[in-house]
Amino acid sequence: MNQWYIVKLTETERYQLKQLISSGTAPARKLRRAHILLKSDCSKEGPNWSYKEIMEGFEVSNVTISDVRRTFVEHGLDAVLNRKKPERDYKRRFDGEAEAHLIAMACSEAPEGQERWTLRLLKKHLIQLGVVENCSPETVRTTLKKMNLSLG
Repeated sequence: MNQWYIVKLTETERYQLKQLISSGTAPARKLRRAHILLKSDCSKEGPNWSYKEIMEGFEVSNVTISDVRRTFVEHGLDAVLNRKKPERDYKRRFDGEAEAHLIAMACSEAPEGQERWTLRLLKKHLIQLGVVENCSPETVRTTLKKMNLSLG
């Protein structure tokens, strides 16, 4: 396989990677990526392993190797080792007041004609009361689970 992305580590980068590996306390993903970079290093001090050698040595796919090399060349060492934060901001459906309404409702008697509260029934009543504009039964479930409540 052609080497599209050539990895040349500086002395400092090589030292950082070796320190990371020798500490042994980093997550496996980070350690694996550090190993791939060290073995991909094609500078004078580097071993310059081929894709095949890295694949066999660390039991990773050529796609993983390519991704690690590409990220290093395009974005640097930190980008390779650390996961990027999600770009999307998640807006919470329930604030503290809505959670309090949900918990009070779930702990109260079920409506007439119902044996017990269901997630869909709780959702429907929260929307009808104007506590929330919209939500899913899954949101109701996770909120109740967070509060160690169950409907069963």
